[in-house]
Amino acid sequence: MPKRLCEIFKSPRRDEMYLYVDRARGLTDVPEALLERFGKPVSVTVMMLGDDKSLARAKASDVLAAIETQGFYLQMPPARESYMLDLYKAPTEARY
Repeated sequence: MPKRLCEIFKSPRRDEMYLYVDRARGLTDVPEALLERFGKPVSVTVMMLGDDKSLARAKASDVLAAIETQGFYLQMPPARESYMLDLYKAPTEARY
């Protein structure tokens, strides 16, 4: 798959949710319903993306294929481990 100049947007409503789009097309191919849930996209960066590029949470080939077929790639936040959720629970009673 050829390289593509991509723009990456983050969601103001959800941490670690990103939209990858073709820089030339912008957000025109992203469905309105998705944009409503995503919030007003905040541009993070522009990068040349090719199969050889390494990304933290996705394969570059998967991102490029999604942009080619549907016009965008949506990166969802990683699933939280159940033990991590316990860290945020407030204690209900003090124990000393």
